[in-house]
Amino acid sequence: MNEHDWHLGYRHPTPWETDYPPQSLVALFETAADTHADRPLIDFLGRRYSYAETRDGANRVACGLAALGYGKGDRIGLFLPNAPHYLAAYYGILKLGATVVNYSPLYTPAELAHQVEDSGTRALFTLSAKALLPTALAVLDTSSLERLIVGSVAGALPPTKSLFYRLFRGSETTKRPDDPRITAFSALIANDGSGAHSAIDPVTDVALIQYTGGTTGTPKGAMLTHANLTANARQVVAIDPHPDEPDRIVGVLPLFHVFANTCVLNRTVAMGGMIVMLPRFDAAQTLAAITRTKATSLPGVPTMYRALLDHPKTASTDFSSLRVCISGGAPLPAEIKAAFEATTGATLVEGYGLSESSGVVSANPYEGNSVAGSIGQPIPGTHVRLVDKENPLVDPPAGEPGEIVVAGPQIMKGYWNRPDADAGVFIDDAQGTRWLRTGDVGRIGADGFVTIVDRLKDMIAVSGFKVFPSQIETVLYRHPAVREALVIGVPDPYRGEQPRAYVTLTDVAAIDGAGLRDWLNPQFGRHERVDQVIIRDALPKTMIGKLSRKELVAEVAASESALF
Repeated sequence: MNEHDWHLGYRHPTPWETDYPPQSLVALFETAADTHADRPLIDFLGRRYSYAETRDGANRVACGLAALGYGKGDRIGLFLPNAPHYLAAYYGILKLGATVVNYSPLYTPAELAHQVEDSGTRALFTLSAKALLPTALAVLDTSSLERLIVGSVAGALPPTKSLFYRLFRGSETTKRPDDPRITAFSALIANDGSGAHSAIDPVTDVALIQYTGGTTGTPKGAMLTHANLTANARQVVAIDPHPDEPDRIVGVLPLFHVFANTCVLNRTVAMGGMIVMLPRFDAAQTLAAITRTKATSLPGVPTMYRALLDHPKTASTDFSSLRVCISGGAPLPAEIKAAFEATTGATLVEGYGLSESSGVVSANPYEGNSVAGSIGQPIPGTHVRLVDKENPLVDPPAGEPGEIVVAGPQIMKGYWNRPDADAGVFIDDAQGTRWLRTGDVGRIGADGFVTIVDRLKDMIAVSGFKVFPSQIETVLYRHPAVREALVIGVPDPYRGEQPRAYVTLTDVAAIDGAGLRDWLNPQFGRHERVDQVIIRDALPKTMIGKLSRKELVAEVAASESALF
């Protein structure tokens, strides 16, 4: 068998052919709440909420929404940071038979309004924070949004911290206007929580609309059904070799993102674990939470692990409880993996997924052999194969990388109101299997390990040659002075495009840009060499903290156009 014949998945003790019977997220949650009623589900800065308390809050949210006239099929948005309100609202919306729409707390009014209109969101949950409420109010006044439901962070904190927040951090909150279109979260849940549940078809009912912009273009709403999300949660549980051990996962990845939705929320509920919830990533606060709660897992993005390694309190942090950390969202540099494992004693494994796949497609084994630089093997129930980069209906030429396509129970129903986009992202084979085009170029070894070469849209065309920026970045990370690196293509009148590198340094005095360029270029062919290495204080990042090539391209294009 060669790599082009291989499209089977990760041969875990559970084979890839594993069947995941359709299940709703409500049923998944209710089973956990029945089984582990008194266990803590949430630890929010020291205040704990049991499974039973969280279920009661969700029932009250569902009842309150029903009283306001919302019901099955309605789209209701979450414009929230990581806070207990998120879980109560999430499960309350789902119990109602409605659809959750996730929104980043970092959205501008224009970004939020666009997605509210596109999804037809009728009501929006948010908090009385200056970073959130003014934006939500602007959208309430300028879009078809009908109602805001506004909670308070202070009310979710332990009593002593709640008092501190009110006394010393009141400047971070804003008063809720007296407006009939605005409902206090406390008023919404002022009921007994009875009734208001709807029948759910896990296969057809959309649980979550998750917006994804890809590398370019207008964001599209991936429709994830109950069956998609519960399958992916169970798939992630299946690759854990010790599912019966205590489970305390640090939830600092933003829950509005699909990575956290599956790997922090849904997967932890399926395991009966506890989420050590933090409202935002702060290295010192994260380190303290690991020690305080004896956390066992910390999913994150590479820049997060880099920040933890750089923090002075890392040396005094007790990492003995930490077992496995999952890195996603961006390629994990080998240097960060090695340094984090040496520092903490935990295993740091790289995985891969997309919004369209409910979060996870593949992962390296938690124990045993893994392949450096690989995104691992397909998780149970998942098929992965390669197609030609130019024509997805045929196999790639022998020995050449191809576009990665995926099939499995976690693959989305389609894009919200975008049949045109569905036509471009799905392909059907002769056996009737529907495959999702990922836009990622990779190789699959005979052992099933998948390696990403690059994004199709990120490839740089140099004199007719295709240059993969991630390959240049990998070499840059080998230089001890390089902290972060991004490579993009810039216009070149002779060659079409030219690679250019942007970096931040661990030691600004160690080397300059010209020195880095002279060190880097001899390691590549002529068409792959960069014209410059530009040192910056910071590189743009996405809303979950991964380096953003898209934003860097836009910044560079804007700055160069301003010169003319």
